Amino acid sequence: MQAMHNMIIAPSLLAADFSRLGEEALRMERAGADWLHLDVMDGHFVPNITFGAQIIKALRPHTSLFFDVHLMVEHPQRHIEDFLQAGADGITMHIETIEGGSLSWALDAIRAAGKKAALSVSPGTPIEAVYPWLEKLDMVLVMTVEPGFGGQAFMADMLPKVIALRSEIIRRGLDIIIQVDGGITESTIGMAANAGANCFAAGSVIFNAADAKEAIAKLRLAAD
Repeated sequence: MQAMHNMIIAPSLLAADFSRLGEEALRMERAGADWLHLDVMDGHFVPNITFGAQIIKALRPHTSLFFDVHLMVEHPQRHIEDFLQAGADGITMHIETIEGGSLSWALDAIRAAGKKAALSVSPGTPIEAVYPWLEKLDMVLVMTVEPGFGGQAFMADMLPKVIALRSEIIRRGLDIIIQVDGGITESTIGMAANAGANCFAAGSVIFNAADAKEAIAKLRLAAD
């Protein structure tokens, strides 16, 4: 796994050729990706439906990349065990989808399995919603688009959340990754990195590039 404090580039499989997912995952590994970002959508919390634990399980033998599973689903606690067994290395749940008792249990279950536990906030949710849970978290995902669709434009007005969160993490002396997801390109990644993000889920800018390796290298350069 990529070291915590380095910039982590996580190509988002949502932008891949869905007829060739195994090959696409391996292509990202060979192109120098650190993680593979896997968007699970249920058609309830977000309008679209993507894929579930069975697809992730099928992908697992094709790459050694860290599987960063982003659950955009209602009642994510019901699915934690399935995704852990499928090969998830980290699981992100949306704070909007789960109540306190279930959330505490789910975070503990993920970490007890030796995996990374994360929470995400949608654009309309204040960042302070995750503060009570920071001691149980390995990562916080700040959505820089509305969840549920690929290819949206980066919402720069989400960056104050990243700044506030990084400040709170430092104040508490914690070691937590801040991920941003949505509209990440060469022209936006620097802004997010300067605000305090160190993990970037990026879809079409990598998968649709003529050379994925070059695209990832350019993102790294722009994030420094």
